[in-house]
Amino acid sequence: MYTTMNKNLFRLSCVLLAVLSLASCKESEKDTALRLVREWDGKEVKFPARSVFTIQGKDTVDFDFKNAKSKVLVYVDSIGCTSCKLQLHMWKSLMEEVDSLTGGTVPFVFYFHPKDVKELNFLIRRDKFRSPVCFDTDDELNRLNHFPSDITFQTFLLDGGNRVKVIGNPVLNPNVKELYIRYLTGEERQTEQPLTEVSIPETEYDFGSFPQTETKEHVFRLVNTGVMPLVVHAATTSCGCTRVEYDKSPTPPGGTKEVRVTYQADEAGRFNKAITLHCNTENPPLILKVCGEVYN
Repeated sequence: MYTTMNKNLFRLSCVLLAVLSLASCKESEKDTALRLVREWDGKEVKFPARSVFTIQGKDTVDFDFKNAKSKVLVYVDSIGCTSCKLQLHMWKSLMEEVDSLTGGTVPFVFYFHPKDVKELNFLIRRDKFRSPVCFDTDDELNRLNHFPSDITFQTFLLDGGNRVKVIGNPVLNPNVKELYIRYLTGEERQTEQPLTEVSIPETEYDFGSFPQTETKEHVFRLVNTGVMPLVVHAATTSCGCTRVEYDKSPTPPGGTKEVRVTYQADEAGRFNKAITLHCNTENPPLILKVCGEVYN
């Protein structure tokens, strides 16, 4: 269990790591990130007096989360591509990991402010997402709290008093995920790993033209040209229609790690999607891209 000093150090590390994880951003963006982390650290999040939670937009459930000792709040606004923002398959994976570490004591609280309820229902059912979700059509939660407009800072780890302990999206950034896990488990975990080098013979792939009903796959190969094992900590995509699979075990020097990318189009038209791999390499992250043209 943390002492008072350790808690203060942990809170400071949250600020520093959240900003350092944005090292590739412009200076002004890093300043904004630091300001938001400081502004929201310890701030109480207010919840609407009554919110209706459903399973896949159909069955209403009695979802009691407010008295939990810790909870993860995920807010998604109506701006931009809904599918890109949701990343429901990645949330499912993270929730399973947190449940295994905490005995299922940490609820994940999803508030979605949809611009298109039918589209949101489709995406939730398509991804077989069966956790309680609030369709906050009036955006009441945001009006109570005035969340940052950047999706990176619309997810919060809250304590029993609904005060922010960590801000940041853990499915988009492995450094933020590590902060969540460390806080929830109360453990000091070793995050630094020896670095290695990697060669990628092909970083972009064009699927060409194909019908919307067709699912496309391509395998990228990462060759470990360094002297230490290659570890992919996390893979994120720019859209929920793009999935990534890879062997999570370390790849020895001289070995090759295969990264399978699957694309299933939500709509017709030209697409260009990015896959971001967070690895123990000298200049992370690694970026892969797939593109093509979808027709009806």
